[in-house]
Amino acid sequence: MQIRYKYFYGFILAISLLSACQNNEPPLPPNIIYVMVDDLGVADLGCYGSKDIQTPHIDQFAQEGMLFQQAYSGNTVCAPARSTLMTGLHSGNTQVRGNTGGIALPDSAFTVAELLSEAGYVTGGFGKWGLGDQGTEGVPEKQGFDEFFGYYHQIHAHNYYPKYLWRNSEKVTLPAEKGQTNSYTQYRIFDEMKAFIQTHKDQAFFCYAPWPVPHGKYVIPESDPAVALYQEKDWSEKRKNYAAMTSLFDRQFGELMSLLKELEIDERTLVIFCSDNGGGREFAEEKTNGELRGFKRDLYEGGIRIPFIARWPGRIRAGQTTREQIYFPDILPTLAEVAGQRNAIPRNIDGISLYKLLTVDNHALPNRMLYWEYPHYDWGKKEYPDSQFKQALRYKNWKMIRNGKDKPWEFYDLREDPYETDDVEAYHPGKMEKFQEWITKHRKEAPQQIEPPGNRPFR
Repeated sequence: MQIRYKYFYGFILAISLLSACQNNEPPLPPNIIYVMVDDLGVADLGCYGSKDIQTPHIDQFAQEGMLFQQAYSGNTVCAPARSTLMTGLHSGNTQVRGNTGGIALPDSAFTVAELLSEAGYVTGGFGKWGLGDQGTEGVPEKQGFDEFFGYYHQIHAHNYYPKYLWRNSEKVTLPAEKGQTNSYTQYRIFDEMKAFIQTHKDQAFFCYAPWPVPHGKYVIPESDPAVALYQEKDWSEKRKNYAAMTSLFDRQFGELMSLLKELEIDERTLVIFCSDNGGGREFAEEKTNGELRGFKRDLYEGGIRIPFIARWPGRIRAGQTTREQIYFPDILPTLAEVAGQRNAIPRNIDGISLYKLLTVDNHALPNRMLYWEYPHYDWGKKEYPDSQFKQALRYKNWKMIRNGKDKPWEFYDLREDPYETDDVEAYHPGKMEKFQEWITKHRKEAPQQIEPPGNRPFR
């Protein structure tokens, strides 16, 4: 009986393939969904060791895919991190390096959305853009997205009850009634994202979801089920809301995975989940970044190490954990190869494709330099002071960092000292010099980082 069934299913498969050939319909390339939340600490998910915040859906997602233990953002703050993600260039080469919120990607930038759009993908974005305000070349619909719904300027995204959001540079008016579920932007953004997936389920799509939660004004509707999870905790109101917002997006992430199954596209969809940078200093006591040193705005591990999980049924073996070092510039070449567009990867990018790491067991990445820089903006003086220009480089187990051009370089062995407590700079002058020479050769001076005039203050 089993043999008959085997032949029967083989016959059905052959008929299906023959039908596809006769209709000249090649199989669709895989869908890609990239969910990136905002300021989530690397230790605030259950699958990364959290005991305080409930994230069952992402924990299940991690069991079904690959969890990264040494994944890094492209920067320690929002806008430049997103710029490295979109362009494949590290923060010493990418175009947006300041974090004032409205600095725009130029038209000359080539983004992962443009690459996938040229490959025939339908491209949609839902959430917080941060790479160009309305009226600039940097708006998402000029950077490869067919549709974008959400915030353009990242400071606008601090408010979860604004009067408007943007859809392809057209204002979408909101009721702006604080506490009302029909006004809370994370609900609206998620609904728009689901509608995009449902509309394009029979096409190849790239869905970029830079969700604003749990960053900004830590607020959530009192009626949200996640609020009740933490009501009895002896925590500050800010911490309760942060936890509830984390459980809120966890619930929505679970709904997203269920939707893929309902639409029968789960098997051909790569889903990636991550945070945009390390957790903030306001949750230092709660160990938002575990025992790692530093927080958002630092280039120590706590500022740039992030949770990162990938799932792709049939291609990524479930239940894997890797300690390979990856960062945001790797995303563009990786998604290009996932889409079958390896030849379209620009030659001048700084990232490498992670395709084999995801799909081949025990694959090891080549040793390489990972580089970060962060020019902190002084809002009072309206300048980028050299004394607050931060840089860091990692090569294998070595980490080099300085916290201003007038500061000495620090040097750490992360294999022996993962928490960056013992500066061994005096013992490795030769390595330090080589690493500094590499930085000089492999970065460019930043283009002018100007905040253009816009519709601020936001409402």
